[in-house]
Amino acid sequence: MNMGKVIFYEDRNFMGRSWECTGDCSDMHSYMSRCHSCRVESGCWMVYDRPNYMGHQYFMRKGEYADYMSTWGFSNCIRSCRMIPMHRGSYRMRIYEKENFMGQMMEVMDDCDSFMDRYHWSSGCMSCHVMDGHWLMYEHPQYRGRMWYFRPGEYRNFRDYGGMRFMSMRRIMDSWY
Repeated sequence: MNMGKVIFYEDRNFMGRSWECTGDCSDMHSYMSRCHSCRVESGCWMVYDRPNYMGHQYFMRKGEYADYMSTWGFSNCIRSCRMIPMHRGSYRMRIYEKENFMGQMMEVMDDCDSFMDRYHWSSGCMSCHVMDGHWLMYEHPQYRGRMWYFRPGEYRNFRDYGGMRFMSMRRIMDSWY
């Protein structure tokens, strides 16, 4: 069993009421009215600024986040979180230039810091099928900008994810634990 643990705090700098979380939570409001700092004790996590794993999302690994709002530019506090399961084994994803698995397709097994440089896709990636592993995709090259977490499954149209075009991606590796 993969165990992760994060402690959320109402105020910056680990102040105010706290709540300990060891799994996914679609709406933290029932545990605390606001959350402005956290301490990741184990595991990798995605946190979201809206309930039900919606809105902007950010990746967190073991460490302290005393004031993530200024670091990440959150306009609101953390409202939901998802633990990323540990993955051992290969990483494999098919990425497509267009929606609904159309256009050029590439099968990838490693990080890519620029779809433009590696595949000559100026418009980025618009759909994918994750076969193995857990991945982060970014709106800009060099792993910058907004990010989205993708676990195994089919993702037919990235317009469903705020209309984002992804320009780089990286694996979430066990060594991050």
